[in-house]
Amino acid sequence: MITISLHGAEFFGFHGYYPEEQKLGCRFIVDVDVSFEPLNDLKDDKLSNTVDYEQVYHIMEAEMKKTSKLIETVAQAIADEIKARFSFARTIRVSVKKLDPPLKGKVDYSNIVITI
Repeated sequence: MITISLHGAEFFGFHGYYPEEQKLGCRFIVDVDVSFEPLNDLKDDKLSNTVDYEQVYHIMEAEMKKTSKLIETVAQAIADEIKARFSFARTIRVSVKKLDPPLKGKVDYSNIVITI
């Protein structure tokens, strides 16, 4: 089993339940781990034998550009798209952190994690 990871990808997005969150936006950090069995022998040294993390990044970027009320929805969409693109993936873990969520007290981030 192999796992590729992209951690700490930062995006500015307009996700949030409240209209002002969707207007003002905020920063998000996305982490993705994809575990899989290689399609062929890795000695072949071909990108097609693995999960291309550049494509994973583009999936993250595209989903973060869409506005959603819940970061759970964003994480699920990222996981679903990765699974659609890389059907041989066994486990996909997506974490979305919302930095400085609009709460009364100081909170560094809220976080959700989805594993499929």
